[in-house]
Amino acid sequence: MYAYIIRRLLMLVPVLFGVSVVIFFTLRIIPGDVAQTILGTDATKESLAQLRKDFGLDRPVIEQYITWMSGVLMGDFGESMTTGREVLPDILNRFKITFELTILSAILSWIIAIPLGVIAGIKRNTKTDFTVRIVSLLGVSIPNFALATVLILILALTFSYSPPVGYVGLFEDPIRNLQIMLLPSIVLGTAMAGAVMRMTRSSILEILRQDFIRTIRAKGAKERLVIFNHALRNAMIPILTIIGMQIGVLLGGTVIIEQIFSLPGLGQLVLTSINQRDFTVIQGAILFIAFVFVLVNLLVDILYSYLDPRITYK
Repeated sequence: MYAYIIRRLLMLVPVLFGVSVVIFFTLRIIPGDVAQTILGTDATKESLAQLRKDFGLDRPVIEQYITWMSGVLMGDFGESMTTGREVLPDILNRFKITFELTILSAILSWIIAIPLGVIAGIKRNTKTDFTVRIVSLLGVSIPNFALATVLILILALTFSYSPPVGYVGLFEDPIRNLQIMLLPSIVLGTAMAGAVMRMTRSSILEILRQDFIRTIRAKGAKERLVIFNHALRNAMIPILTIIGMQIGVLLGGTVIIEQIFSLPGLGQLVLTSINQRDFTVIQGAILFIAFVFVLVNLLVDILYSYLDPRITYK
């Protein structure tokens, strides 16, 4: 296992290198002038030239990339073109909010999706099964931004309630933090719950057809033990796969929800940087998201061997 983890960590190098190349050179071919965007249309040629020189934009693109990557390898993601602040501390501060939102969304979805998926699998082709399948299909089909807008309207018009604006840390004021994060977590968790619910149902159905389940039942084991001790554990492999992928997607895909609920997370930072053409922040944020995504998938692979001892990585 240790050798496998080391190999996977070494694979981070070519993956992150590829991501850095794609994002860096893609940003450079986007039409428009960064200096003009930052200084405005009234800027003089001299001030534009000076700003390009300060940011190194007047140098060849390859040289710019080498300079940037040299800093990244030393832990220096550069400075923001618009605020002048160091990029990495800003990313880490914003990531804490996005990470909390992702974990809350995932926990809410698991609490709902896995039990309902198991019930639907056990009661196949019953009214309960059809109801769960319809709910899961709605969860997958409704866009997050539409669900968020509808929920805000319903709460405002029916209960005269509007979601709190801003962000308060979990350890500063847990109750206020929960009030702020609950609604966006429900919105993000709904789509995730729909997908996990469908996967749980199909996995349970597949496992219940296996010979070892028939053998366990023939030995007189209680149905609850058959489902939760044997069937669900073996069904968790594909469920865990989709959960890992969704967590990785959520870490980099909360842009719209953070914007709707005014959460200063990593997604909002990326969106603001795109609007301001702040290349340094965009490059650093996307590279950081890719790094976290690969680590999440590594953790999922490690959990496979815990759930199923037959899986080895020799």
